[in-house]
Amino acid sequence: MSDLDLLTQSLARNVKRWRTERGFTLDALASRAAVSRGMLIQIEQARTNPSVGTVVKIADALGVSITTLLDYESGPSVRIVPPDQAVRLWSTERGSSSTLLAGTEAPGPLEMWRWHLMPGDGSSSDPHPAGTHELIHVTAGTLTLVVDGAEHPVPAGHSVSFEASTSHTYRNDGTEPVEMTMAISVPFER
Repeated sequence: MSDLDLLTQSLARNVKRWRTERGFTLDALASRAAVSRGMLIQIEQARTNPSVGTVVKIADALGVSITTLLDYESGPSVRIVPPDQAVRLWSTERGSSSTLLAGTEAPGPLEMWRWHLMPGDGSSSDPHPAGTHELIHVTAGTLTLVVDGAEHPVPAGHSVSFEASTSHTYRNDGTEPVEMTMAISVPFER
């Protein structure tokens, strides 16, 4: 089985598991996640490979991390993630990328990401649920963080935190690559 097949099967199993555990019908989850009922059916039957945006919306609606939805198996309380098991979820032809390094439920989703943004690249994010917070530490270059339309330059060595319940964008307006580590905490509301 290929890595993509394994991810598709894991996503199918985990979406159904968490939807059932939360007591959501397909219609309820579709409404909460702003995705179609048909898309959820295809995901739960492992008949599609949805976009990263769709997976993020479903994870947010379920109150779990992307790591949890893509987890191949339940593990022990200590989970070491080797570099070859980190999941690259976004990339561009210029060489920009984001990689999910690790995640957990504590008590809501908590994720840690590594980002690499090449000059001129950027990535926009829809608003996350109220109470979602992001922490970013820039290790190279200068990140242009745009939150609710306001631009915030964050140079190497600096960190930033913000509530991510509004639209936000990570951009590299400079001439050298931006390297950053990000942590995202999403609360779960029952």
